Amino acid sequence: MNETATIPHKLRPTQGQLALAEAIARDETREGSGITHVPASVYTDPDHWQREKSALFDRLPQVIAPSALLPEAGMAVPHDDTGRPLLITRDADGEIHVFLNVCRHRGTRLVEGEDVQCAKRLVCPYHAWTYKLDGKLLALPRPETFPGLNKADNSLIELPSCEAGGIIWFAPEEGADFTLARELGKDFAAFGLEDHFLFRRKTHQVAGNWKLIMDAFLESYHVTRLHANTIGPFFKDGITSGDMVGPHARSAVGRLEEMDGVDLTDMAAMRRVITFAYQLLPATIIIPSPDYVNVMVLMPDAHDHTVVEDFMLIPEEPATEKARDHWERSWKLLDGGVFASEDFRAAELGQQGLSTGAVPELTLGNLETGILRFHETVQQALREAN
Repeated sequence: MNETATIPHKLRPTQGQLALAEAIARDETREGSGITHVPASVYTDPDHWQREKSALFDRLPQVIAPSALLPEAGMAVPHDDTGRPLLITRDADGEIHVFLNVCRHRGTRLVEGEDVQCAKRLVCPYHAWTYKLDGKLLALPRPETFPGLNKADNSLIELPSCEAGGIIWFAPEEGADFTLARELGKDFAAFGLEDHFLFRRKTHQVAGNWKLIMDAFLESYHVTRLHANTIGPFFKDGITSGDMVGPHARSAVGRLEEMDGVDLTDMAAMRRVITFAYQLLPATIIIPSPDYVNVMVLMPDAHDHTVVEDFMLIPEEPATEKARDHWERSWKLLDGGVFASEDFRAAELGQQGLSTGAVPELTLGNLETGILRFHETVQQALREAN
């Protein structure tokens, strides 16, 4: 059931990435459409959230984790934050699988905890039914007491999945189409994501609507203001270009004054002057900084509460204490400062304000057109699900 895309490892931009960079270099700023609005109810109405859950999170292919979470064969990790008891494994052949974390015998949770485990097999704690990491039932105690049991009919329940460019996707329903996942995988492979090392991983509980978090990564208008005491000084109101890969947004913010003479076909050189961001429907944000990548998976469980798992991926495992200290400071700046204390906190404050009804609709300017485009994409998905 798993589909694995074979992506050539090249640290050169894809044609799509290069096109956005060249648009910035040519200073092709786009005229906005003037002031636009988004209804506050899409953030505050529980019934609207239920429609989103049914149309997006219970149906569409979605990111669950970076490949670096399970870097080697013989690994498994439970995952509960999507609202389903899931189990991600990398089998003996290196293939990724996403199963329901449920023993086929009596429905017991097969693997407990939340940490990655190294194992050749999965043993149910209740009656010791034992499964391989590819989901096949391997053995059970007292098999003679189950006359006629066909082990091949009792494999773990597997959900469709796809690993592409260092990112693992899964789908809640059969018949999922991972074509766009594989297309985006080419972009992520161009950042070297397939070979990155997972430096840190943290789960945040955010008392805000999931779209308020997504909104923050769909515009650069706030960067020098909200992040004035963290990353703001490193940015200016740069030139933005963007496009869509199906329903997924790809954007780039460049510092035009620093781009003269930069070889844009060299990904490392490009990343020093251009910051890319990916907003993947339904709710994943991927931000490649100049020398590392943040993957944030948003998993809403209510109209006003979102679980966010943040992964920091670096080019290689730190070999020295100096290197480890460098990455630790970057992690604390981004995860603890920029994201938790600023972006996520802004989402919580926004949720509080919108819930009063004082602001019936959000007002968006020309620097915030990405937000409008994202909300239009969500609304289109809702219509298609009906």
